[in-house]
Amino acid sequence: MKPGHAIVILALLAALPNARSAPFVDPLRGPVAIPDSTHPPRLGNAVNDDQRLKRNFSKQPPIVPHRTDGYQVDKNFNKCLDCHARAKTAFSQAVPVSETHYIDRNGKVLDRVSTRRYFCMQCHVAQDGVPPLVGNGFRGDPADAAAEAQK
Repeated sequence: MKPGHAIVILALLAALPNARSAPFVDPLRGPVAIPDSTHPPRLGNAVNDDQRLKRNFSKQPPIVPHRTDGYQVDKNFNKCLDCHARAKTAFSQAVPVSETHYIDRNGKVLDRVSTRRYFCMQCHVAQDGVPPLVGNGFRGDPADAAAEAQK
């Protein structure tokens, strides 16, 4: 072993007892140790004002402006379609499901919502007035903002 390597190794070994690592704090978990379970924050009151928010970018799925807790959405039934199915929007006055949701993966237009678009909450989420968990500087595409202004 070269003398220079031995000095570096001895210096590292001497520093080990004095080394104190700062505790790791995950911004999503908080100060809870990794092996311990966290307790999620209590849910507040979801926004329920039916006011549609503008989208941040084109093709963004709209955010749901009403509560959806307790909605049954499974392979047997979809509560969202009680109001948003195209055949029911004249009565419910709800925004109809996009025509893209009636197209299957082969491009065939269907008379019902496609199975690949059936589980609404994969893309659409309810609004909630909570602060973000992590910082985000996203401002959207300026071209999208210009197109929205022209509407």
